[in-house]
Amino acid sequence: MTTKDTSELRQAVEKMHGGKATLVQSVPIKETFLGKTVWEGVVHVFDLKGNPKATRAYAWSSPIKGTTKQRFFAVLHTKRIYSPIEAIRAAIVAEHRTGKTPP
Repeated sequence: MTTKDTSELRQAVEKMHGGKATLVQSVPIKETFLGKTVWEGVVHVFDLKGNPKATRAYAWSSPIKGTTKQRFFAVLHTKRIYSPIEAIRAAIVAEHRTGKTPP
């Protein structure tokens, strides 16, 4: 991911959740289910200052099929979502419930 992409993720975190985001690390993730890859990419971990609910957020983007645009995801760190892989899993479950395609 380029510095521009990382900057866009930081901006997405700040826009979606408020506060000031600072990149901490980037974590490669490969999530499988029943032996098949359901998501593969990099999740960026941000420290988050100024948000009343969390001090950390996880962010990534995925291409929007049929376009050149990206969809941005930003998930707050909580008791149940405590790592990059848990953020991906939560997004997959949320997308499945709404009938959208996985992140």
